[in-house]
Amino acid sequence: MTKTTTLDRLELLRTFVRIVEAGSLSAAAEQLKTTQPTISRRLQALERSLGLQLLQRSTHSMQLTGDGERCYGYGKALLENWQEMEAELQGARDEPRGTLRVQVPHAFGQDQLITPLSEYLSRHSKVAVEWLLHDRRPDFVAEAIDCAIQVGVVDDPAVVAIPLGEVQRIVVASPTLLGDKPLPRSTEELARLPWLALRTYYHDEVALTCLSDGRHHRFNIQPRLSTDSLYALRNSALAGLGACVCSAWIVTQDIAEGRLVQLVPQWQAAPLPVYLIYPYAPRYPAKLRLFSELIRQRMPLLTGMHRASSVEPGA
Repeated sequence: MTKTTTLDRLELLRTFVRIVEAGSLSAAAEQLKTTQPTISRRLQALERSLGLQLLQRSTHSMQLTGDGERCYGYGKALLENWQEMEAELQGARDEPRGTLRVQVPHAFGQDQLITPLSEYLSRHSKVAVEWLLHDRRPDFVAEAIDCAIQVGVVDDPAVVAIPLGEVQRIVVASPTLLGDKPLPRSTEELARLPWLALRTYYHDEVALTCLSDGRHHRFNIQPRLSTDSLYALRNSALAGLGACVCSAWIVTQDIAEGRLVQLVPQWQAAPLPVYLIYPYAPRYPAKLRLFSELIRQRMPLLTGMHRASSVEPGA
């Protein structure tokens, strides 16, 4: 099939779709600024090309055959995809517009991510963002979510998972919890403190790694309080209720101003990977592509974030 034949068939298919939607050959001819005999010849040429009868015509009526109905469905989708491809390649879709629905973790979404979100909105005046705060896995289809930022391992093979960085996690406590006692110098001494737990990532066991030599140590805890909120965990630690493993970014200022103390800084919990995720698709709108580009650039620069190591989705 030559290039000319392909383009001819595309034009014949466009005429057939217009006939169906206009309701008659004469109406299609008027819309396409041509004559009815021309429209009739194009229809006949398409039918000969396919070896099928697409329309049953009489003096006063026109009806799609079964093959015609299928041809219309396929043809309509093909022409829409062709138009979308042309617009994409010609740059007509480079300006993002519409509403972008993004699901983000509660703490990150209220704090760290507001800066890149503000930058995105200031750059793209024709985009509105629905900023959905949830720590659960996103349901892209049911909730019409365009993309999500997920903390933790991604194990869904149906999504694209782009590593954004890692959240450093450290052990902290309030000076009031320790009183006059010296700071713990070992993980064994840590285990004897009252503890708080962030249920999303640990509950009855703390696992730490020594930064200098990679040794691992685990110990059991009976938390005085367990929560699924990072803010509640931090505030409970500030109140002196117990020690906890906490994301470094949320307590950086507290440590600097003496409200919290980092304990055994040579030991830390495994960092949490952070991903931008969205469903696989043949193509993506500009509003999503540009959000992805911006968040990939800005995320590793946020307080308490490290650039992603060789972490792969599902690892």
